[in-house]
Amino acid sequence: MRNAMLAILALLAGGTAVIASSAPAAAEYDYPWCVKGGELGPSGDCSYSTLEQCQASASGRWNLYCDVNIRLKFKQAEQQQQQQGVAPRRRPRRDY
Repeated sequence: MRNAMLAILALLAGGTAVIASSAPAAAEYDYPWCVKGGELGPSGDCSYSTLEQCQASASGRWNLYCDVNIRLKFKQAEQQQQQQGVAPRRRPRRDY
């Protein structure tokens, strides 16, 4: 009985370790369209692949609109700067 209990605990611990080490795939991808406004906050709900999907979700809901995902635009601008060899702009350091 004791060995069976230890075997079950070992399986549970192994399963927990496997689940904890895997990252969700959706977190690694930024969708290009966001529903913004209303009670969604400043970042909105950015889970739409097409403008039509976004507009269908915002349709009939008060004070919501579709806009381009700002995080995706920022990443694209960074990539373009890196390809062109442009150094990122930084504010000058102030010594007070």
